[in-house]
Amino acid sequence: MNFTVGFKPLLGDAHSMDNLEKQLICPICLEMFSKPVVILPCQHNLCRKCANDIFQASNPLWQSRGSTTVSSGGRFRCPSCRHEVVLDRHGVYGLQRNLLVENIIDIYKQESSRPLHSKAEQHLMCEEHEEEKINIYCLSCEVPTCSLCKVFGAHKDCEVAPLPTIYKRQKSELSDGIAMLVAGNDRVQAVITQMEEVCQTIEDNSRRQKQLLNQRFEALCSVLEERKAELLQTLAREQEEKLQRVRGLIRQYGDHLEASSKLVESAIQSMEEPQMALYLQQAKELINKVRAMSKVELAGRPEPGYESMEQFTVSLEHVAEMLRTIDFQPGASGEEEDEEVALDGEEGSAGPEEERPEGTGGH
Repeated sequence: MNFTVGFKPLLGDAHSMDNLEKQLICPICLEMFSKPVVILPCQHNLCRKCANDIFQASNPLWQSRGSTTVSSGGRFRCPSCRHEVVLDRHGVYGLQRNLLVENIIDIYKQESSRPLHSKAEQHLMCEEHEEEKINIYCLSCEVPTCSLCKVFGAHKDCEVAPLPTIYKRQKSELSDGIAMLVAGNDRVQAVITQMEEVCQTIEDNSRRQKQLLNQRFEALCSVLEERKAELLQTLAREQEEKLQRVRGLIRQYGDHLEASSKLVESAIQSMEEPQMALYLQQAKELINKVRAMSKVELAGRPEPGYESMEQFTVSLEHVAEMLRTIDFQPGASGEEEDEEVALDGEEGSAGPEEERPEGTGGH
C-alpha cells in the first residue's frame, strides 16, 4: 500500500506545540534551550552556557577552560531539584550532551516555522482511493489504510483496528522505549565513568612502576660502577707495586754500573803510569777492588712473565647473560621493599680490601 505525501504531523496542533515548548525551557535563562544542551546526573537538562555560569558562580577559584593550570574539578546544585552535581577537571565540558533534546528542538523549530492552518489540514490520503483518508490500521499487514480498502480493496480479508487506537498504543510503546533508552543512557554513562577511572588508574600505576623500574636499574648501575672502581683500584695497586720493584732493581743495577765504570777508568789511568814504582804502589789496591767488584752479586731479575697482568682479567659473559634474563614478575607487589637495600647489603658483604688474584704477589 502506497500513500501520498502530506501526512498530519505529530506536532500538528498548537496546544501540543505549546506543551512541548514548555518542556524545552531552560530553568536558568527561561528561554528555549540553546545548543549544546547538557544532561545532569539527575536527568535534568541545561544549556551548557547556563550550566557553566552557575558552575563558575559556585566555584570562583576554578580555572576556566583553556587555562594552563590543571584544575581538580568542582560542584554545583541542579537548579531544578537541588541535586549536587560533582564535576571532574573538565568542568561542564565533561557533561554528556543530550542529543535527543537537541534533535527535538530542531524538529520543534521546523514545525513552528510552518503555517498553523496548513498543519491542521494535512492528512494522509489513500493512493488507491484518492478521496479517502487513512482512518484504520491493518493488523495483518501492519500498515495504515482506508475503509474502502477494507471493504473492496487489498485488505478486505485482513483484521483491522481504528487508527487512533493503534496510534495511542504505538505512541505509548515508543514513549516506554524512550524511557528505557534514557534509563539505559544513565547506565552507559556510569560504565563510561568507571572505564575512565580505570584508564586514569592504569596511567597512575604505570607511572609509579616506571619510577620504581628506573630507581632499581639506577641502583644496579651504581653497584656495577662501585665494583668497577674497586677492581680498578686493585689493578692500580698491583701495578704500582710491580713498578716500584722493577725501578728499585734498575737503580741498584745503575749504581753498580756507575761504580764499575769509575773503577775501570781508574785502572786504565793507572796502567798508563810510566814509572814502575808509582804503578806498583797503586796496582795492588786496584787489583783487589777489581776482584771485589767482579764478585759483587746483584739482586735477581724479575722472573719470566712478571710483567704480565693477565690475572686481572674478569669474565662478565655469565653476568651479561643473567642481566638479559631480567624480566617482570607478575606476582610481585609494586609496594615491596626497594631492591636497592638488598643490593647495598650484597655490596657491604665484600671487605674493603679485595683479595689479590694468584700470581700477583711475586717480587
